Amino acid sequence: MPDWLALYYDDPIEITHGEGRHVWDSDGRRYLDFFGGILTTMTAHALPEVTKAVSEQAGRILHSSTLYLNRPMVELAERVAQVSGIPDARVFFTTSGTEANDAALLLATTYRRSNTVLAMRNSYHGRSFSTVGITGNRTWSPTSLSPLQTLYVHGGVRTRGPFAHLDDRAFIDACVADLKDVLGHTRPPAALIAEPVQGVGGFTSPPDGLYAAFRELLNAHGILWISDEVQTGWGRTGDHFWGWQAHGRSGPPDIVTFAKGIGNGMSIGGVIARPEIMNCLDANSISTFGGTQITMAAGLANLTYLLEHDLQGNARRVGGLLIERLRAVSAQLPGVREVRGRGLMIGIELVKPGTDEADPQAAAAVLEAARAGGLLIGKGGGHNTSALRIAPPLSLTVTEAEEGAAVLESALRSAY
Repeated sequence: MPDWLALYYDDPIEITHGEGRHVWDSDGRRYLDFFGGILTTMTAHALPEVTKAVSEQAGRILHSSTLYLNRPMVELAERVAQVSGIPDARVFFTTSGTEANDAALLLATTYRRSNTVLAMRNSYHGRSFSTVGITGNRTWSPTSLSPLQTLYVHGGVRTRGPFAHLDDRAFIDACVADLKDVLGHTRPPAALIAEPVQGVGGFTSPPDGLYAAFRELLNAHGILWISDEVQTGWGRTGDHFWGWQAHGRSGPPDIVTFAKGIGNGMSIGGVIARPEIMNCLDANSISTFGGTQITMAAGLANLTYLLEHDLQGNARRVGGLLIERLRAVSAQLPGVREVRGRGLMIGIELVKPGTDEADPQAAAAVLEAARAGGLLIGKGGGHNTSALRIAPPLSLTVTEAEEGAAVLESALRSAY
């Protein structure tokens, strides 16, 4: 395995099985899972409905490629198009969020006949050559080489940067002015790609309405809006089914990308787009593994469970309680700069006490202490920031939220 394939924890753990919101390691120890395999186990571990769908499909056929008619793929595409918010939507399935964003960039640059892309500072969009090239987070961007010309825009981080001191309305106005200035210095871009809540960057987000304001300016220039919903989609933010809906005043995005949670651990990604954009390619294209029968069966069962059990509503209710509990705890700790997020997508930014400087050592220490207390969490952050990332399955109960908050409180106090 490559040296750059990082593992969590000084003594890495092997997760062998899970159930509900818990997982077990190879030593038999149980953990409450507040990271879900990087926001991927969206409903629950070993969800019976998904397990049954996968098992039954495996007994019929696993795979045939997109060269043949595939009923589960068509059925899931219809469901995704229906909930997308994009009129007359078309859906193309991939195997990951990286590949979904790669396909979205292909569509946008082909449709617009431009290889210039606008992206947000502190962003993350995947591990392929093109998506690394538009990622605005140095920690996850190992090369400056790219087939695209990328221009980075302000706005993804509310409480840092040159506009942090402004109120929300003035912050949006300043970011729009910055975007307008950028557009005056470049050839016409193909698209703006943005995460409504920046995932790897530490669960940062702009004020609601920023991308709606951007959209008005983008529309005037014919520039497309790609909403990267790989981490924010399917109701995780609680208030909305898609993250872009917090910015929907000017209409839906032209393109939406998704992955992670829809498969509940199965490898599913995809692109949703207006038909004229999706159909703009003038060469043949297929997907060998995108839309394969077994992953589509899992996605259908998982999405059905999510909707029938109102897990978006649960994320709003339980997530709201968890955020308030963590804010109450963190108010007493000098190393916690901010508790932010919405629904079950929560970030805790850590700094060296008495400063505004990142404290990655403390983040690592809290991660270890939480694990010792039986809780798995994530971490992230962009330029000179360090944050803990909390994103449990959307079926999290109030009791489990309280249990996890208590472990986090102890872990945070041990670091400060």
